[in-house]
Amino acid sequence: MESELLALLDSAKPNRDKLDELIKALEAAASIDLRNAHQQQQLEGVWELRWSSSKQPYLQVQPWLENLQVLMPSQGRGMNLLRLPPPLAVAGVAVEAELTLEPPQRVQVRFRRGGLLGPQLAGWKANVMTGIQQSFPAWLDITALSDELRICRGQNGTIFCLRKRHDLSAQALLPPLAKP
Repeated sequence: MESELLALLDSAKPNRDKLDELIKALEAAASIDLRNAHQQQQLEGVWELRWSSSKQPYLQVQPWLENLQVLMPSQGRGMNLLRLPPPLAVAGVAVEAELTLEPPQRVQVRFRRGGLLGPQLAGWKANVMTGIQQSFPAWLDITALSDELRICRGQNGTIFCLRKRHDLSAQALLPPLAKP
């Protein structure tokens, strides 16, 4: 089922009925408990949004845009990053967050700063981030998780399907911690 969903997510226009069927089946078969060290390790890394039930344009998959989510719950950090794909991936719009695991399946998200990351010029990398005052609770419920696929539901009921990007480093993408 997982390989079938991953193949469908790679297609230009995935069949929505088939997507729904596979998502429901994978969620029903999943046993998520974020107290489990292996699942915590699977969660760590860079994930690319491959499908979303949202109608918001920034939550839609576009061939000209990488929609990445960097998760490092072991450090209590995460980031959403929108950027052009390589070779143009020199800068992006980012929102950093503090992450807290709330087992069995919830990741609490507190957005802290947002702005522009990159480009790198002569050893200096632009980092124009400003503080964010989040006025609403945000979370992701992890409903299926493997080394390649993550299905989750946000606080508004939006379903997200993400594929792990083993070619990208979470440490390299996350900017240094802001000084208090």
